Amino acid sequence: MKYYIIAGEPSGDLHGSNLMKGLLKADPEAQFRFCGGDKMAAVAGKEQMLKHYRDMSFFGFAQVLFNLRTIFSQIKQCEQDILAFAPDVVVLIDYPGFNMKIAKFAHEQGIPVHYYIAPKVWAWKEHRVKAIRRYVDKLYIIFPFEKEYFRSKGIEPHFEGNPLVDAIAERCRRAPSREEFFKENGLDSRPKVALLAGSRVSEIKANLRFMALLSERFPDREFVVAGVEWIDRSVYEKFTADTSVKFVCDRTYELLMHSEAAVVTSGTATLETALIGIPELVVFGIPWFYEKMKPYVVKIPYVSLVNINLNREAVREMVVYHPSVDEAEGELRKIMEGGAERERMLRDFDELRAIIGGEGASDRFAAAMVSELKK
Repeated sequence: MKYYIIAGEPSGDLHGSNLMKGLLKADPEAQFRFCGGDKMAAVAGKEQMLKHYRDMSFFGFAQVLFNLRTIFSQIKQCEQDILAFAPDVVVLIDYPGFNMKIAKFAHEQGIPVHYYIAPKVWAWKEHRVKAIRRYVDKLYIIFPFEKEYFRSKGIEPHFEGNPLVDAIAERCRRAPSREEFFKENGLDSRPKVALLAGSRVSEIKANLRFMALLSERFPDREFVVAGVEWIDRSVYEKFTADTSVKFVCDRTYELLMHSEAAVVTSGTATLETALIGIPELVVFGIPWFYEKMKPYVVKIPYVSLVNINLNREAVREMVVYHPSVDEAEGELRKIMEGGAERERMLRDFDELRAIIGGEGASDRFAAAMVSELKK
């Protein structure tokens, strides 16, 4: 069968590549055309990629507004490319601002639409539920709590676990030893605190300076920021230049594996940190008007995926206009070795892993997708 797959972010590229591998196991004759990134290209061939996610990623109201002409042009290009490829199914991976428009188009053309990794409509923009119900033929979810949510909206979702588990397990199996990792990255022998300041420039601007100031309270620890390859190192150094904070690039899982604790922004990183088993503090500096509007636009009591899945504050969240360094220091000490909350948090992470499910989710989702399409 022919699969047209669209991922507009780095995480979508990762999960898309693993899904492709699973689809090839379930359907050895599978043909792919896609928007995504290097990981998907490694499976399907770069010549099958219409757009790289780097050229499609626009975040925040201002960035979207200034690039509207480009966005509409990309949507039109994608629609024409879908028609030319004539797929048996369009597979959409998260990225709802773009993908919901493609879902409507594909549905109107009579092409089955499978949405892999459902949009987080339970947190914001719940109006998208109506579009999912109308234009999506099969919805695949990666969090167990989503089952009841979507059923309550008249949508029967499909759950096979979380593909993050596969990605983490594969990367961690290939990770170097602690000594090798420290030597490769110029790190000393002190216990490490990983700083995950976000994967977008706006997140780094909002969080990294605070994290760097926090590091000054812990001279007996080495704080290391986890950089991403698509953001220039100078962006990070702007906020850490006068501190002892170190930098590693594209080694987030390895850094977490060898860390005592982590300070993390909200988002997928909170779940990744917990699944690896590293106690964490969630900190996110938000504009003052976001803080005032939060009760009106956010539909859930938590922002971290750890707390959302466990339905309690298992990890401390400091999501405010001006996070307190004093408060953050106290919370971080609680989860370091010997801290009052460390063992309790690690037990919570064990419970989280049981809820999320084990390895093999990508292959299970792919097999379910092929089975559904063959009906």
